[in-house]
Amino acid sequence: MSPVAKAFPFSNRKLILASTSPRRRYLLRLVRIPHIVAHPTVEEQKTSDDDPVAHVLDLSAKKAESVLARFAEGYVVGADTIVVLDGKILGKPADTSEARAMLKLLSGRVHEVYTGLTLIDAATGKRVQGYERSVVRIRQMTPAEISAYVATGEPLDKAGSYGIQGYGAAIVERIEGCYFNVVGLPMVRLLNLIRRLDDLCGGD
Repeated sequence: MSPVAKAFPFSNRKLILASTSPRRRYLLRLVRIPHIVAHPTVEEQKTSDDDPVAHVLDLSAKKAESVLARFAEGYVVGADTIVVLDGKILGKPADTSEARAMLKLLSGRVHEVYTGLTLIDAATGKRVQGYERSVVRIRQMTPAEISAYVATGEPLDKAGSYGIQGYGAAIVERIEGCYFNVVGLPMVRLLNLIRRLDDLCGGD
């Protein structure tokens, strides 16, 4: 095995991404992880009082399980990302009004971002799970700035109504923890889970 393959074992694994997120696909391409996309058939439930870790692990597992039967081999990856403010989960906004309301809540305050990951080996059904947590501060925003950001359309498909990439880079003041987690796919956590699943499945 080459030094590169040994350090980055995903280079010789077939990954199936159970997600429609273009940001997760971008991150996989960024580090040249071969993958295909399978759209999950799981409805993302909106909730405000679930335990955040249990929530992201459960939903990431359901996403992976929803596409598992389509494949005879490969590692299926399910991921779910949420924003948590004052112990309440903020999902994706239903419309522009809800997006503005979420951003008003987040403005000038610190919140948490959680991503849960579930990896399942399609051939054996063996699985591993893990999650990442980051702390994010959004700068104080005026009502006009919030409306302008919502008008870009960027907040409408993102948990908490913002993305750290794109226009959102101008509203995120500080991060503690994994940047890629806030984007939606913590890469080091993913690598560690691939290694764990390799060990379970007897991979090289």
